[in-house]
Amino acid sequence: MEKQEGSPADQRGLQPPDRGLLHVWPSGGGTQQLCPETVLLSRPVMHVSLGENHGILLAQGGLVFSFGELSWRGVSVPVSAPVLEASLLGRTLVHVAAGGFHCAAISEQGGVYMWGENTAGQCGQTDRASVPEPCPVTVVDSEVVPPVVVRVVSLACGREHSLALSAQNELWAWGSGCQLGLVTNTFPVWKPQKVEHLAGRHVIQVACGAYHSLALVRSLLAQDFSAQSTPKIRERGRSPQCPLADREELVTADDAVYCPLGVELSEVTRSETPSRRRVPRPRLHPAGMSSGSSRGSSASLSSFSDDSRSNPKQRNFPACSRLEAEENRAECVSQTDGSSKANPASDWAANKDAAFSDELELQSLLDKLLVQSESQNATATGDTDSVSSQTGSEDSCISSTPSSDLLASSYKDDSIFKIQTNNGGASAPLSSSPVCLEEVRLCVERERQALLSCSLTNAHQKGNAASSRRSLPGTPTHGSPRRRRQGVSGSLGAGAGPDDSGDGLPSLETEVWSWGRGSEGQLGHGDQLARLQPLCIKSLTGQEVIKVAAGSHHSLALTAQCQVYSWGSNLCGQLGRVDGPLTVPQLAKLSDGLRVWDLSAGQNHSLLLADGDCVQPVLLYCGQQSESPLAQSENLQSRSSSQSSPLKVKSCTARPTLLPFCIEMSYISSVSGGGRLCAALTDHNVMGFIAAIHDLASSERRFSCWTNDVRRVVIAPLRKKETACQTLGDPCTHLFFLLCDGFIQLSKLIGRHATALSYFLHNAQSRDVTSFPLLTHSEHFLETYKKYCSAVGDFQVMGGFQSLHKLSLECLCGQQAALSQLCGSDQSDSKEIDLVSMFYQPLQQLHHYSRVLLKMATCYDVLTEEYQSLQQGCSHYDALSSSLLRKKKEAETTQLFWKTHSGKTTESLRLPQRRVVCESSNRSLTPQYAGRFSNHWFILFNDILVHTQGSLPSQSFFSSFRIYPLTCLWVKTITEDGSGLYTIKIICPEESFTLVASTPQEKNKWLRSLNQAVDLVLGGAAQGSSPGVTAAVCRKASYKFTSDERFKDAQYTGGWMAGRVHGRGTMKWPDGRVYKGNFKGGLEDGYGECVMPNKVQDKPDLYQGQWKEGKIHGFGKYRYGSGEVYDGCFCDGRRHGYGMLSSGKLARASSGLFIGQWVQDKKTGYGVHDDIMRGEKYMGFWLDDQRHGSAVVLTQCGVYFEGSFKENKMSGSGLLVSDDDTVFHGEFSDDWTVNGKGVLTLANGDRLDGQFSGEWSTSLKVVGTYAKTAMDDNQEKYEPPLGQYVVPAAQRWICVFDECWSRLGCDAAGRGERTAAWETIAVTISTARRQSPDLSKSHTKVLESLEFIPQYGEAVTTANYDNVRRYLIKACETPHHPLGWLVETLVTAYRMTYVGVGSNRRLLRQAVLELQAYLAHFYSIVRFLFPGLPDDGGVVPDAPDISPCKTRRNSHKVDQGVLVVSCSSLLLPLLLPRLYPPLFTLYCLQQEPEEAQYWERILRLNKQPDQALLSFLGVQEKFWPHWMSILGERKEIVSSSKDACFISAVETLQQISTTFTPSDKLLVIQRTFEELTLEVKPFLAGDFLWCMDDLFPLFLYVVLRARVRNLGAEVSLIEDLMDPNLQHGEMGLMFTTLKACFIQIQQESTT
Repeated sequence: MEKQEGSPADQRGLQPPDRGLLHVWPSGGGTQQLCPETVLLSRPVMHVSLGENHGILLAQGGLVFSFGELSWRGVSVPVSAPVLEASLLGRTLVHVAAGGFHCAAISEQGGVYMWGENTAGQCGQTDRASVPEPCPVTVVDSEVVPPVVVRVVSLACGREHSLALSAQNELWAWGSGCQLGLVTNTFPVWKPQKVEHLAGRHVIQVACGAYHSLALVRSLLAQDFSAQSTPKIRERGRSPQCPLADREELVTADDAVYCPLGVELSEVTRSETPSRRRVPRPRLHPAGMSSGSSRGSSASLSSFSDDSRSNPKQRNFPACSRLEAEENRAECVSQTDGSSKANPASDWAANKDAAFSDELELQSLLDKLLVQSESQNATATGDTDSVSSQTGSEDSCISSTPSSDLLASSYKDDSIFKIQTNNGGASAPLSSSPVCLEEVRLCVERERQALLSCSLTNAHQKGNAASSRRSLPGTPTHGSPRRRRQGVSGSLGAGAGPDDSGDGLPSLETEVWSWGRGSEGQLGHGDQLARLQPLCIKSLTGQEVIKVAAGSHHSLALTAQCQVYSWGSNLCGQLGRVDGPLTVPQLAKLSDGLRVWDLSAGQNHSLLLADGDCVQPVLLYCGQQSESPLAQSENLQSRSSSQSSPLKVKSCTARPTLLPFCIEMSYISSVSGGGRLCAALTDHNVMGFIAAIHDLASSERRFSCWTNDVRRVVIAPLRKKETACQTLGDPCTHLFFLLCDGFIQLSKLIGRHATALSYFLHNAQSRDVTSFPLLTHSEHFLETYKKYCSAVGDFQVMGGFQSLHKLSLECLCGQQAALSQLCGSDQSDSKEIDLVSMFYQPLQQLHHYSRVLLKMATCYDVLTEEYQSLQQGCSHYDALSSSLLRKKKEAETTQLFWKTHSGKTTESLRLPQRRVVCESSNRSLTPQYAGRFSNHWFILFNDILVHTQGSLPSQSFFSSFRIYPLTCLWVKTITEDGSGLYTIKIICPEESFTLVASTPQEKNKWLRSLNQAVDLVLGGAAQGSSPGVTAAVCRKASYKFTSDERFKDAQYTGGWMAGRVHGRGTMKWPDGRVYKGNFKGGLEDGYGECVMPNKVQDKPDLYQGQWKEGKIHGFGKYRYGSGEVYDGCFCDGRRHGYGMLSSGKLARASSGLFIGQWVQDKKTGYGVHDDIMRGEKYMGFWLDDQRHGSAVVLTQCGVYFEGSFKENKMSGSGLLVSDDDTVFHGEFSDDWTVNGKGVLTLANGDRLDGQFSGEWSTSLKVVGTYAKTAMDDNQEKYEPPLGQYVVPAAQRWICVFDECWSRLGCDAAGRGERTAAWETIAVTISTARRQSPDLSKSHTKVLESLEFIPQYGEAVTTANYDNVRRYLIKACETPHHPLGWLVETLVTAYRMTYVGVGSNRRLLRQAVLELQAYLAHFYSIVRFLFPGLPDDGGVVPDAPDISPCKTRRNSHKVDQGVLVVSCSSLLLPLLLPRLYPPLFTLYCLQQEPEEAQYWERILRLNKQPDQALLSFLGVQEKFWPHWMSILGERKEIVSSSKDACFISAVETLQQISTTFTPSDKLLVIQRTFEELTLEVKPFLAGDFLWCMDDLFPLFLYVVLRARVRNLGAEVSLIEDLMDPNLQHGEMGLMFTTLKACFIQIQQESTT
């Protein structure tokens, strides 16, 4: 005998722990004589599980103890001294499970440890008959790549199999037998395998019987069924699955010939697996000595199969194989046609004469069978296999003929051919084919030989086809979809219990699945066939099963309604019923008032934990009980006198009986049964905490049962009543169905909560008060109760209960007693049923919640988290209870009001959600200045104020009434003005009036009622409002205007303030006009978007921009229905200021684009118009939408005109230049029409002076003198005097700069407060950042930095000048800043002017002057913001230095120069990069002839080698380089080398084309000279100084090799825009050298 691993728990204290106290007692003793034995441990017991002859318990801290007959170690441990499993020390275990003869435990990490008997592989250890020490069992999911270890959260064990539930709610099995539910033909299964038939389903709990398994599975939702397609046929060896659509048709309780096993059997003979042979299990007495072979190890497997003609040494396992249609087997297989679907009793009777030659012979066989079974039972002491072992009955899914043991266990009545029926009256078929006498004789012969048979799933055949049986393919009730790969879900509790349904509460939408042996009907499918794969028990679907338990050969299911379903063997009364075994679930017979909330099943007994009359739970027992010797002898004599009576060795308790000793156990939290033992875990009521939880749980279960009774007795029949709609009427019918839906939702919530409380009591490890369901789901509870009570109140207000009472008398006339009991009536014969009180009864439960939470809070210190949580929950439920009771009273008052003031007029005001607050029927409130004989009645509802006139309150007719919605009603008290009137002012959107109260008390009453009603309708807390305080001056509400002139018939939704629209909102007019934006003082003000219908066009007009005082004012974009788009400034609804108008339709004569100044919706001032149809661009002044004043006109043909316009025509002096350089300077009278004196200068210089008339494009009439130009080569080309008639650059785009000043808050240029300007900038930036959520991160950072106002008032010095420059750079990056908008607008105007037709070389001078004007205006704005900046060209002073070394520092800065600030140096880097493309294009066009000459010389001179070119240019040889470096390697420069000299300087000069500003280009020229000096310096002396004679040829070489395109344009741009301060310095000299090189190259001789 091996030494025990751990010593018994000898460190127990004298006092038991406060919780987790374990009580154990035998199951076979009488209920009166039982005395539970208390297991005292130093730690509380968290969980206990019982096997056949042993038990295992889990103590606090993760310690595991064992007791009983530990046959795998050869010891027997008494219950009072459990032994510690020392090998598991160091591992925190959270769950334990005991099988028939093996044990299992789960660690906190989800690891599995198993030990005990392993003959069937149930311990998961390969080739080991016994596992004495706990060994790890790894559950691996090999379907994923890479394979992962599965985390297990729950275990269940049978005699020869084990089941594990993973954290993903998937089921895994190992061991032997069909109870595994695996698709395999090889046993034992040593490693855990997934139960594929349940893949894809959410398994909640599992339970194992001796040779069958149960699983509680969450039901699939309706959309889940439709979303799952029919699974594909699996690979070989797996069974096809049934489509879900057929699940209702294929499996029924009366389809006896169908065997929904999920498989079809064919050849089932297999050789025995050597490692699977049974090893005898020794039975141990308390002293530890063996007493021979155990009946539990032999009798459980010695039952006879239905066909025992095979070799008893062979162990065959049925395989899930393919379909085989062998005709030679048709004679002996089960009948599958329609005739076999009848009742088996009729088949038996029909074939009685043919099957049996003599009825007495069959009776004799049955008697012998019973005697044989009785003799076996008498010799089998210590039997552990319950009734199934005594009778020898076993399952078989092979044979179609009932075996002798099946007959013996089934036919217990005097009549041999009477088929046993279940409680519901449905027959329980024993077989699907007639009984053959030869088969019965063979069974008896085999039984006499006492051959050991195999598992229930074994199939034997002798070799002939006649002995085999094939069943139809299985069709599970709810299908078995393939598992979809999902993520890891949250783990369940350590024990089996309800799971979460997504919101944290247990799900009641469950199903029960079963599989394994079914000889006693323990599978619940209406037959006694085995199931190789899980199959849903259809009769339990929809019964809200929350827990399942499995005994040896019976099964139990607990529902949320505290009912117990039982099925299977009932020889000892373990089903809680007096009838025989059941093959379908039936309700156990419980006494009235008992509500079961926990159960467990043992070998031949069932243990129930229920609520009794008091808070303390009670224990109920049903099943096997020991008898006295006298009773046993009487039973033996009675059996000898009547051989046909049922066989019972021991007495039983057929109905659940109260165990008296449970009263002494304090508060029981869970029960456990197994083998011949029962156990219970109890808690002591410390400070009333446990009693409070049990009180709440018991009350909630009682309330849940009440709600289900209401649903069953009242709601369900009334909803199905066809005349319900007619009786209730249209409005009440809808409200009644809403009431029913609310009640059903509440009932489901209560059921789930009651289940959660039961689970909370079961799971001792997780009894954390902070996880209490009432606290963690308080919002769900509060919302459900609010919704339900609102539905009840609405139905009551509309008078629905009166109609419902009539309907209940018609529909529920036979259930008045039950209805009275549900309503709480003391007299069941009362005629008046108070349905209102019945439906308001759930409110009492809310008060009970707060009371229990307060009681639980008193058990904790006030500073603890638990106390705070409980106290907060108590206040929430108490506040809701008070609020709902108040709403109940309001509904009753309103219902009475409508009943008193009934009439057609009042019915129009009657709405379900409307409640009466108060009314002035006693003249307590009247309008001021009302007539003496006028009648006024004010009725305040919870949503409106009604003013009726022209009737007395007692009458039902109103001559007129006005309705004022409370959402748009403001109440203002008027202080005493000496008139002695108690007045209240009512402000509405379109009306204001004053009310006079009769007394100060009435005034305060109405003032308080009005304010509270407004608060409530706006969603505020109306309690505690003081009189005179107006509720919510600013609010959001919807209102439809009726009489307002501006908003007549418009619907508004948005913000309000004191009766006027204010804030953001949406206004919709009946004509289709819609405004969405900001309001102020009742008018549109701020940014808004407006859609205005266009009666002429099909498309509406759309405006997006600024509004002011109800008119379009500010900057915005207007899209006209005609397609035109105006983007610019408005004033009083008209286009005014800067704006750009683009035409959308080419058919219009004026289609094109205009950008410029507008005045009162007309073009006035400077503007540019690009006429797309005529191909002309006009740049000049406008007046009243007509061209008027100085202007420039360009055509797409290259014609240039500058002159004056009048009334939209060319008029007066002008200058016209054609594309061929022909120039006319004279008088014009119309567009392109010459009329008057003028001078025509041809391209060759010839002149024509005289009178001209005619159109320029066709012909001219000339009267004058023609002058020929003298032939002189040195004569300069004639240049026309351009620019004398153009608009001065300083007068262009004044509107743009005025808009910028306006955005700074200034009335005119320089007129405004600087501080106000900076505040305006900060507000603009902050608003833009808040209202633009789609900004990028970089843009958001820029706006955040611009929100801070810089130190603008201090003097600008060299120290802070860079801060100003950086601020300007950031400001110009965003259009939300006024300066950024200015830059963006100027760039748009510049490009519109000088791009396209405006890209004419004759505009270059104007473009340059315009850019310089930009800089001047821009600099004036910058100086306004930063007054410390000097004037244009001024010097920035140095920062004052107060250090002691001031004099010495200043002496070092004498040679550093000064910092000169000009508009070009500060602002040109901000503008020129954006304006560079059009400006540089003009320079290129202007220098085009010179550029052609320059480039031709460049190409020709660059053909020469370096030395030849240096010699040609006159570079002295001392400057010639002789070596060059290529990738670090020196190479000699030879005469043929090209592009090898001065490479660094050449590459530097080439960068001049990549820069934009003149300063950057000058820096490139400077670096080029520096690079050139560095390359030449090694050949010369250290004190070498350049002279122009040496420098110019060398720099000319660099320019030639650089090959810079458009060098003339680069030089001209630098010359025109260079800072004047640099013209005479070093950079000016370098630029002059570059310009000289360009001229030299251009004039280089080509010969």
